[in-house]
Amino acid sequence: MTERPAGTVDAGRRLPRPLRPFRHREYRYLAASLAASLFASGLWLVAIVWQVIDLGGGPSELSIVAAASSLGLLASALIGGVAADRLPRRALLMAVEGVRILSATAAGLLAVVGLLELWHLAVAAFVIGAAEAFFFPAYSALLPTLLPADELLAANGVEGTLRPIAQQALGPALAGVLVGAFLPGVALLLAGGMYTAALVALAAMRPLPAPAPAGGSTVLLDLGEGFAYLFRTGWLFASLAFATVYVLVITGPIEVLLPFAVRDRTGGGASGFALVLASYGVGAALGSLLVSWWRLPRRYLTAILLLWGAGAAPLAVLGLTRELWVMAVALFVVGFTGAAGMVIWGTLLQRRVPPHLLGRISSLDFFVSLALMPVSMALAGPVGERLGIPITFVLVGVVPVFLAVAAILGWRLPRDEIANPLDARPADDPAPVTTS
Repeated sequence: MTERPAGTVDAGRRLPRPLRPFRHREYRYLAASLAASLFASGLWLVAIVWQVIDLGGGPSELSIVAAASSLGLLASALIGGVAADRLPRRALLMAVEGVRILSATAAGLLAVVGLLELWHLAVAAFVIGAAEAFFFPAYSALLPTLLPADELLAANGVEGTLRPIAQQALGPALAGVLVGAFLPGVALLLAGGMYTAALVALAAMRPLPAPAPAGGSTVLLDLGEGFAYLFRTGWLFASLAFATVYVLVITGPIEVLLPFAVRDRTGGGASGFALVLASYGVGAALGSLLVSWWRLPRRYLTAILLLWGAGAAPLAVLGLTRELWVMAVALFVVGFTGAAGMVIWGTLLQRRVPPHLLGRISSLDFFVSLALMPVSMALAGPVGERLGIPITFVLVGVVPVFLAVAAILGWRLPRDEIANPLDARPADDPAPVTTS
């Protein structure tokens, strides 16, 4: 460990907590890369929706593309976690950005020259989804090598704030302007350019140590140990069981049906859809930022599930209103509560999962909670067409409330969270090693 002058440490302590990680050069480049990458993903999100519509597609066609992205994400989720523990993480992040550059640029060029077909978009979505599964395990594993342990929570808060601002607000807003003024293909090309900027920022970082080579354990044994911990740990199993069904209920309708709700019920176009997504992003940014400043609630498990479950209730409004601003307010609330729950959840994993299992549990969290996302994407279009978009969104808003209450009471989570406050470590959890 490298000692820092006392004055530097004291000066860092005087900084607001969310800004402390920016004292470190390598983290600044990593954060810049993350911001550019998230911005590019926001461009991609809106551009691909309106590219499907530009090709004459409807909810079912968009379901195909969205499901392809989810399948890529799910297929690579566990492998991405293993790769993050066995390969140089900076190099892995650079490889991910390279794949994204090729996919987004190829789709954009095909669109501009008029050769793009739906299957091209599905393939590109699958590849970018698979790359996403490698990105965040590597990013999460890289943070502790760049920052002291007491600044990790702040760095996670930065990521939680950057994601909605760049991916759900600024990126979609610019994409809406580009789609309205030019073609969806132009926004796809710009997404490729922003992924390139993310790669350049990663290249500017100094070389970092590679993870220690794995011992005699195999990948399957490592994953088996992680699954065993999941199944024997009640609070973790209950939370991920809720998250799995929660994703099934809400993800597909938001990703697939929301553009059509905006178009058919409010008369809005690409800019209206981008406004609603931006509202969601602003809410998520404020939720992440405010929770990172507050003290964690003692009833943290109850708070997480109610923020996610009851926080989804405003989605019912999307099926009842014909006003664009009402939709925007509803998505703001959903974004705020969802992000606030994620900040508490990330801290919960760091505090209660033993360090030697944290990487695998984070990967399993990613995998299990997204397991039904492709199903949700694939079903959203046909269900929306059969039941109608209004009734579908009413159900989407009501069901998660009951799921959250069932998980809280069924697994007796209030008793568990009182018996295990977040400021207490697990019995086999040694004190963290601080590096700088």
